[in-house]
Amino acid sequence: MVFLIVVFILVMQFLWLYIDELVGKGLSLWVILEFLMWGSCTILPLAMPLATLIASIMTLGNMGEHNELLAINAAGISLKRILVPLIVVSVGISISAFFVSNNLIPVAYNKIYTLQYDINKTKEEIKIPTGTFYNGIDGYTLRISDRNKETDMMYDVMVYNHTKNKGNISVAVADSGLIKSTPDKSALVFTLFNGVSYEEDNTMKYRDTTLNLSKIEFDRQEIVIPLKNYAFQKSEDDKYGNEIMAKNLKSLQKDRDSIGITYDKTYTKHRNKMMYGMGLKYPSQLDTAKNRGYLDTFDADSLFTKWSAEEELASIDESIDHTRNSQSMTESFEREIAQNSYFLRKIDLESFRKFTLSFACLVFFFIGAPLGAIIRKGGLGTPVIISAMFFVLYWVVDISGKKLATDGAITPLIGAFISTLVLLPIGIFLTWKATTESSPFNFDSFKQDAIRAFKRFKKKYLWSKRAKASK
Repeated sequence: MVFLIVVFILVMQFLWLYIDELVGKGLSLWVILEFLMWGSCTILPLAMPLATLIASIMTLGNMGEHNELLAINAAGISLKRILVPLIVVSVGISISAFFVSNNLIPVAYNKIYTLQYDINKTKEEIKIPTGTFYNGIDGYTLRISDRNKETDMMYDVMVYNHTKNKGNISVAVADSGLIKSTPDKSALVFTLFNGVSYEEDNTMKYRDTTLNLSKIEFDRQEIVIPLKNYAFQKSEDDKYGNEIMAKNLKSLQKDRDSIGITYDKTYTKHRNKMMYGMGLKYPSQLDTAKNRGYLDTFDADSLFTKWSAEEELASIDESIDHTRNSQSMTESFEREIAQNSYFLRKIDLESFRKFTLSFACLVFFFIGAPLGAIIRKGGLGTPVIISAMFFVLYWVVDISGKKLATDGAITPLIGAFISTLVLLPIGIFLTWKATTESSPFNFDSFKQDAIRAFKRFKKKYLWSKRAKASK
């Protein structure tokens, strides 16, 4: 029940983000439901840990609120034995969470990316406003003065044809007209009544500078306007199959191997170039068998003891040029190696995040279950408030860790698990407190301590204010 509630709330937030892309395009109900279904799958990494946290707090909180835990303890059953079957269930949820993260979520991202592309490609439905020129149809500009909402009849209609890209050389003016699209939305049929069609032949040549104007009066005329991308069309399912988020662990490892080989070759090439081309003129200098007397440090001033001032100046200039070339080569190496290393970090991060969801569900259980036994509050009130605080902490740290790992500030392993590692000590502490039957949270005493602290602060504040006033 809690899982469905959490998914519904997150889907509503997901729908709010993409509502502008869905409305006004004539999408069928099935397309919208499919979009929401795959969107709900992409939010499972947030929904499953939060649902586990709330459900565990509610389960133990309800038992504590109705004194069931006291009755079980009085029967000689400790909280550790009570948590054993729940731990088994949470382990099962964690295992299923791995398969969800590795098998379902990549498919969901592939589907949602494809649907989003198809929806964005679909143009909005044609709604011609009154009293202004409308150029929402490619190659045409329309204008109507009024519209009958019951019959959809339009009055004082003007249709400019710009398909030849020669300006306003073709226009049709009619007293009234109707517009409708074909069933497959491949064309738009504009039926005009009682009007005049003007077309100008504006092909001026060197010898012939005459302009021809044709005028055709009509009682009824149909203009067929071809439409493109006004009907929703689905692309192939594997259109975004190469995206990192749309790959499972096996595919990510395959990409890791191929990109890693390219990275190693590039790194080796540039390392050799830097070693042999930037500092060492003779590679044999690296051979320790030949250079046993190599000094680690030496006095730089001793290099110029036997040189003249001109030789010393020339040597310094050559060193400066060599340093600049080395800097340029290093920057080029950094730019070339950065792209591969960036993709390697993203692949490693996403590979580790396949296991993050399982670990997060387990950690949130060991936070929620003992916390529910300690606070002894069930329902959707207090558990939701407490869960929201822990979940916001988890969410913020998770986003920060992912960003830092992608930028290379921390390793992908730490970036993937930092959110759960932050909450792990809290879970261990709460589990230890609950199983040792010592409550660290006495809300009545906490309330009294807060009231006393507020009174002391108020007293000090008034005293300091009076002291300043007396001065």
